[in-house]
Amino acid sequence: MDIKEIQNLIKFVAKSGASEVKLEMEDVKITIRTGSGKTETTIVQAAPMQAAPHVAPVPTAPVPTSPAAKTNDIDDSKLVEVKSPIIGTFYRKPSPDKPSFVEVGSTINAGDTVCVIEAMKLFNEIESEVSGKIVKVLVDDSSPVEFDQPLFLVDPS
Repeated sequence: MDIKEIQNLIKFVAKSGASEVKLEMEDVKITIRTGSGKTETTIVQAAPMQAAPHVAPVPTAPVPTSPAAKTNDIDDSKLVEVKSPIIGTFYRKPSPDKPSFVEVGSTINAGDTVCVIEAMKLFNEIESEVSGKIVKVLVDDSSPVEFDQPLFLVDPS
């Protein structure tokens, strides 16, 4: 359908007094609404569908992992997770212009604030329940978090 045909259709609908006309063809969808002295036209034209080229999967060999490849040679079984007690948005800083509460390598004590979670416009300070060293931050700043989602890995030794 070309622009001339669409313009003629708009004029026809405006003169007919109809309040709304919808026209759907195989590759074009047109809605024309009239009322209060003005005409609104919505045109959606779908792009032609192309078949994706078939690509054969390439087999990959498993990569051997060594015990030394773990996080800084620390036994993962000894690590403790600091988990989110609520659903909300995770923030590492008390405000955008302040430094993060903790970084990887920071030593924390039980009761230290490690992050803030915003829930319903309230900023809740999250305190660590364990003492130790932050090994890994598991959540990106300003990301949504779920209840009981791990936020940090702490080495208590």
